[in-house]
Amino acid sequence: MAERPLDVIHRSLDKDVLVILKKGFEFRGKLIGYDIHLNVVLADAQLIEGGEVTKKYGKIVIRGDNVLAISPVETE
Repeated sequence: MAERPLDVIHRSLDKDVLVILKKGFEFRGKLIGYDIHLNVVLADAQLIEGGEVTKKYGKIVIRGDNVLAISPVETE
């Protein structure tokens, strides 16, 4: 059986992810929630610009229609 996109996102719960938005913004944080519209909730969110952290947030909600991609982040 083929893997579905929401299966990948579900496996990423409570793990670090990178969320890339349509306007080029990137946020990294721990995925603590999502829904079928790809609205996502990140804890310990950070705005990433040019590969560097430029701003730190606590918990944020990103509206799904702004999301271009969600990628699991490998931790060392």
